[in-house]
Amino acid sequence: MKYIFEVTMKPGHAAEEYADAWMRASELIQRAPGALGTELHRKIGEPDKLIAIAHWESKAHRDAMEAKHDPQIAEIIKSAAPFVEIRSLGGYEEPEWVVMPPKTKSG
Repeated sequence: MKYIFEVTMKPGHAAEEYADAWMRASELIQRAPGALGTELHRKIGEPDKLIAIAHWESKAHRDAMEAKHDPQIAEIIKSAAPFVEIRSLGGYEEPEWVVMPPKTKSG
């Protein structure tokens, strides 16, 4: 599953400030069973907006990680709070199907 949220930088702050906190928290979160990686993307044309995606084996794995309060992760998140607004877009199942363009021979 994917857990997705939107991050908006407050005026006077750059995405790189949040990216630093994101990396530190992600390194700790990725130690949890079922964690499969994270991504942070900057919105095209709006450098103060980011989308964050965390990949998990299942919702149960993510819920278990959330249930175990890690003070180090909480402190990192708290340190970023003054310069960002975070809006959860929720959890999403893996796609039931994926449509990929056919491979073409080049040359």
